[in-house]
Formats: sequence, structure tokens, C-alpha cells
Amino acid sequence: MNIFKKWLFPKLFLGFLVSVVLVFMISGCAVAPKGFDPKIKGPQMIVEPGEISLGVAKLTRTPIVFKGKGFQPEDSVFITLIGVNKNGKTVHVPIADGEVDKKGSFVAKVSTLVKVSEFLNARIGSNKKMENIIVVSKPPISPRTYTARAVSMESDKIAVCKLVVKAPSGGDKFKDWLGVRLGKIVKK
Repeated sequence: MNIFKKWLFPKLFLGFLVSVVLVFMISGCAVAPKGFDPKIKGPQMIVEPGEISLGVAKLTRTPIVFKGKGFQPEDSVFITLIGVNKNGKTVHVPIADGEVDKKGSFVAKVSTLVKVSEFLNARIGSNKKMENIIVVSKPPISPRTYTARAVSMESDKIAVCKLVVKAPSGGDKFKDWLGVRLGKIVKK
């Protein structure tokens, strides 16, 4: 027992502590968003984050922001998500719009309504307490890499970027199950 207290216990405790710290460091690291390419002089666009999950709770709380530069100053941009529907036809789904500033840059946020209606194919309703809930009755869009396209309203400038849409993870499914149990998500 004496050797356990003096030698083995401190080594096991130190190993455990180092393991916990490493797990938190690795799980806390995120991929840095890809910035603008300084070599390109024309219009460019990036999206933060570059990957989103189709978990209802996760997606509705994740801010999706498009940033662009190289557009005509004081113009407007319209952003669509380009994908293929069940019939094999290319579709353009409107997801955001933004005002271009005097420097030719814009920031456009995707609203919660767009996330719910366009990504999740759901709708926002209310419960008996008049609280907003999400009503899911159809499957969401297909997980894949989509192209987002920003089109200038007053010029012919266009910029594109990729948005990776992933299926819900196990943790996302648990959050959605909990949301159903709490009455925040209704599945029909």
C-alpha cells in the first residue's frame, strides 16, 4: 500500500490529468476559416463556418455568415445555394442577401427562418405557451458539398464558395431528441 501512495498513484494521476488536458485541447480546436486570396483581384466570397450540421438544435444555433469583397461599392448581393433536386435538376435556393459597403465588401447572415425552411425543410410554429417551436415533417436537404453564389444586383460581378452540409452527428441527434422531449421540436 505504501508503494502505491508514493509511486504509482502520482504517476496514474499525472497521466490522467495529461489525458484530460489533451482531450480538451483537441476537441476545442476548430479549423480556421479560409480567408480571402490576396492574389485574386476580382470578387471573392467565404462562408463561416465552412461546414454545418443538419441537426435541428445545432443548425438553428449556428450562425452562418457569408463575407465578400471585390464588389461594386454600395451595391447589393443576393446569395443562393446551388444544388440538385430529386429529379436531377439544378436548383438555386435563396439563402441570404447583403449590402455592399463603400470598400466593396459585404457581410450577409443566414436567418433562422431560412435555416429552418430551406435547410431543414421544416417550419416555425408555436406551442400552447405561445413559444416558438420547430415543426419537422419532411427530411432536410441532402448532406453534400454545395456551391453558394453571390450575384451583384447592379453589375455583372459574381463570387462563389463551397458550403459543406453534413448529416447530424450522434451528439446532434441527442440534442434533437432532448428538444422533442422538452417540446421545442415537434416531429410529424
